Amino acid sequence: MSAALSAVDLAHLRRCVELAEQALDAGEEPFGSVLVGPGGAVLQEDVNRTSGGDQTRHPEFELARWAAAHLSPEDRAGSTVYTSGEHCPMCAAAHGWVGLGRIVYAVSTAQLTEWRSGWGAPDSPVTPLPVGDIAPGVVVQGPAAELEEQMRALHHRSLG
Repeated sequence: MSAALSAVDLAHLRRCVELAEQALDAGEEPFGSVLVGPGGAVLQEDVNRTSGGDQTRHPEFELARWAAAHLSPEDRAGSTVYTSGEHCPMCAAAHGWVGLGRIVYAVSTAQLTEWRSGWGAPDSPVTPLPVGDIAPGVVVQGPAAELEEQMRALHHRSLG
């Protein structure tokens, strides 16, 4: 975690929170992500799609796949993935393998793990690790204190 988040970063993160809420309203877990290209244009958006039983349908993983199919290695490296929650180990690995650039997240894995534990929710089947433990070369920024309570409320609501 390096410099403070910019106004542009926060605008993209707010969109991720909107996408997370849309996912939750559609019966999914509240996660949403936005891929922004090197020039600042939004290239792709996605939401969690795991309710059908495929737990790999995370938006960050889908954006990595999309980037691999549609962007040059140089454009991937210059892109930023904005996301409502820090990448899980699977998504961090996909991000690293595809060679995407910076990750900016609204809430961290540590925050989400602490919240879920406090609510008595089941543990994740995958060890919760920060992105840097999986993809050490990726620049990561977050969390965004301005969005913490909104994301906490969405995750609490997701537990039913």
